[in-house]
Amino acid sequence: MATERESKIFYGWWIVVAAFLNLFFAVGIIFYGFPVFYPSFVSALGFNRTQVTQGFFLGFLTIGLPTGLVTGILIDKIGARWVIFAGALLTGGSLILMGFMHQFWEYQVLCVLEVIGYVLAGPISNQVLIAQWFRERRGRAMGLAYLGLGLGGTVAPPVINMLIRDYGWRNSIIAVGASIIVVLFPVAIFLTRSMPHEMGLNPDGAPGSLVRHTAASNSVFGIIGAALRDRNFWLIVIGSSLVIGAMNAVIQHFILFLKSIGYDAATASRFLSLLLAASLGGRVIVGYIADRFRKKNIMAIFYFLLGAAIPLLFLAKQPIAAAVFAILFGFAMGADYMLIPLVTAECFGLASLGKLLALIIVAYSIGQWAGPYIAGRIYDAHHSYDLAWQVMASAAVLGSLAIYAIVKRPDHAQA
Repeated sequence: MATERESKIFYGWWIVVAAFLNLFFAVGIIFYGFPVFYPSFVSALGFNRTQVTQGFFLGFLTIGLPTGLVTGILIDKIGARWVIFAGALLTGGSLILMGFMHQFWEYQVLCVLEVIGYVLAGPISNQVLIAQWFRERRGRAMGLAYLGLGLGGTVAPPVINMLIRDYGWRNSIIAVGASIIVVLFPVAIFLTRSMPHEMGLNPDGAPGSLVRHTAASNSVFGIIGAALRDRNFWLIVIGSSLVIGAMNAVIQHFILFLKSIGYDAATASRFLSLLLAASLGGRVIVGYIADRFRKKNIMAIFYFLLGAAIPLLFLAKQPIAAAVFAILFGFAMGADYMLIPLVTAECFGLASLGKLLALIIVAYSIGQWAGPYIAGRIYDAHHSYDLAWQVMASAAVLGSLAIYAIVKRPDHAQA
């Protein structure tokens, strides 16, 4: 086990704090708090359920892949710090501009800008950041950083619901966007460092001569070609896309679903907060055990539990059933994104991790927003979520089986 230099706190843990804050604001609030605005978009702007969820879907479909590839290239060449800085500006700025929109086309354009910011400041950059600073403690570090995503999601729904109630949705979305910029700019400038060698340190604070990161010599197209020929790459892409698509369908429609079966907005927001609070426990546990057991097996188990919890939504008219679902589903969400970079690094190593994660994250991001779009279309066609939940439960179980089928090969043993 690596030891910390001169018994001081290893600076990598401050990087975990930075990643925590990045994920709290740029991902947790956006991913989990943004759906709280959907009822306002429906009532004030006349959007339907399909339209409010298709903005991010079309954004990832049209601009997600090239942005992800550029992000991966930039991270491997210049580090994550300034990539996150640019993403925070786009993420917060797009939300501020949404406070002034009136037409659906404006919403679509701003969602595209939001997607670019999300890709730059979100999972790709922060996962690579943690992977560069940690080796033996990577699972725990990633778990602690991803508590920011869960905590941001836990806090965002009730706070945003309160802001909308007291100040209106326009002022509220402007305030959320401004808070992202105000917090993440100083974090990027004063706290974040892309590599441990920038501070004369090794990963995990290990003693000895400095280990410098070197980007892969292969071109981006060579890396893409090799990935596309690798069975494990496709299993990670398919498994994560199915599970995260199903998960996001539930998250994005959860408040709308609960309101459709008789709950008021405040109660629905509290159930969403309970779900996200339960995810915090899942993240701590999965981060701890990921350093001790096969990462892909842990990922498959948690993904299976997530799919198995979805049928409880058929009983959600009963508050106790809704609460049980929120706890079980939320706990299973502990493995949602954080194990993907660990499994990817375990399979392919670190040299091209930024580019590979860009491909994987853009791929599952399309699924991530296709799921809510499909659920919205099903609801608009049938005025019920029953078929949507059946589809999403099946997708999550199939995704867990795909992850379980990953085979770790000796030539990629060093991550």
